[in-house]
Order: sequence, then C-alpha cells, then structure tokens
Amino acid sequence: MKIKTGDKVVVIAGKDKGKEGVVLQALPKQERVIVEGCGMIKKHLKPSQANPNGGIDSTEAPIHVSNVMILDSKAKGRSRVGYDVDKNGKKIRVTKKSGSKLD
Repeated sequence: MKIKTGDKVVVIAGKDKGKEGVVLQALPKQERVIVEGCGMIKKHLKPSQANPNGGIDSTEAPIHVSNVMILDSKAKGRSRVGYDVDKNGKKIRVTKKSGSKLD
C-alpha cells in the first residue's frame, strides 16, 4: 500500500469527494485508510461508568485506499505515488507529477 499514516490526501470518490485531510491510520490488510474529518459515521453508545448518559458519537470510518490520492505540494494538486532508489540503495516514495520525495 502506497499511502501511509501522516500523509496529506484528498478524497476522489464517495460522499466526501474533494475533501482533504491527514491519514490518521493505515490498515494495509483491509486496504483501507482512516482520514481526518472524512467518512464520518454516527455510533450509538450505551451508558457506562465512563459515559453515564450514553449518547451518539461521530467517528471517522475507514475509506478504501483507491478512493484517496496523495496531495503534491510542489505540483499543487493530487498525484500518484511511485518508488525510486536513492544513492544508498534505499527505496523511497516519490510523487509521479513532480518527482518530489515523500519520505
């Protein structure tokens, strides 16, 4: 999976199309990411000792990784992600549009 935690992404499909946010969590086995402020769902909470009244809580739901793209600050838009090998032989992520390094 080419998207990692902490990446700034834009949602390209779904109800939150066009929204930008930071990846809070990457779930590679399910091929999903949790983006800050996107894919909000309402969760009903039972009363407990920590929350005596219960209530309804809004949280971010996972979004499929194919529905988000990296924001390229150099090209001022969204971009695909590729890989390149630096001088030390280490594999690094780069944006396809401008070639800027992500790692």
